[in-house]
Amino acid sequence: MSVLLEFSMFPTDKGESVSAYVSPVIGMIRDSGLSYQLTPMGTIIETDTLEQALELVGKAYRVLDQAGCNRVYSSLKLDIRKGKGRRISAKLDSVRNRIGEIAT
Repeated sequence: MSVLLEFSMFPTDKGESVSAYVSPVIGMIRDSGLSYQLTPMGTIIETDTLEQALELVGKAYRVLDQAGCNRVYSSLKLDIRKGKGRRISAKLDSVRNRIGEIAT
């Protein structure tokens, strides 16, 4: 099984720029050893199980909670598929290949 989780999480009570709060969350994701891709609007992570994905969301919240954030916003999208792995890179490769076919 492969679970792609796309999520963003940030405090809403810490002003306009929150990178100082989001950076430790990204560090926790990096240190988890899971495959991930940071984007300007969120982060995409691949896990083996739904439980693993949701546990990571809980850990992200705890990072912000420990930093004194009193109000946290989060948005999550999940793509759960049986029998496939390495989908972050495979999905991108598939689109890149198709773009190459169209361009030629």
